[in-house]
Amino acid sequence: MQHELTAPAQKQALESEPLRVKVIADALRVDSTTIYREIAAGRLLAYRVGTGRGTFRVSRAAFSQYLADRGIPTSELAVAL
Repeated sequence: MQHELTAPAQKQALESEPLRVKVIADALRVDSTTIYREIAAGRLLAYRVGTGRGTFRVSRAAFSQYLADRGIPTSELAVAL
């Protein structure tokens, strides 16, 4: 049996999903390479997903903390999060 999510459940699921590097780069209007450098320097907390090299994901809480540490208001983001 397949269950479909209702509108509030879908919104809640999207709000709890981790962010991809590309989404963060687009939101900050920078290149993805900049975000990878921030992760490598330890300024933006991320974790790997997948096998091999995998890909990075950033929790929404870690991204919010990153913004707060740098004094970037969320109203300045190019993408709504």
